[in-house]
Amino acid sequence: MIRKITQIAFAIAIVSLLVSCKNTKQKIQEHVSNYNTSSSIKGPSITSTDAKAFLEDNRIEIRIETNLEETDENKQAYSQSFPELLRGMIEKNQISQELIEEGVTFDVYFISYNNSIIAKRLIGKQELAELLNDESSANKVTAKL
Repeated sequence: MIRKITQIAFAIAIVSLLVSCKNTKQKIQEHVSNYNTSSSIKGPSITSTDAKAFLEDNRIEIRIETNLEETDENKQAYSQSFPELLRGMIEKNQISQELIEEGVTFDVYFISYNNSIIAKRLIGKQELAELLNDESSANKVTAKL
């Protein structure tokens, strides 16, 4: 009798665990929905941000729109400061390390007021590691100063 009850309880636990597990596509949709309802990126030139899911490609596109012009100076300045912004987005889980580990890539665009690309970065597993390594190296250099 106790064995039968244990088997039934175990079966119910397994079924509920399987039902509660989300696949990657569901996690992508949830992440994009959360990003679009709650994310804000602050900066002097940033006007808005939004995310879009591409489920077939396991990809999320994030657009950071600005009131900047597409000039060589802006492209150079924001290409250099973009990694720091991306690290901040990773810390705030606006770019999900968990999804990247599951094979999702993030295409992040810094867009001018007329929809031209000022800076862009594709973030997958390798790029994530590079961004996080750059941050730890920067911290080590700062600590030495």
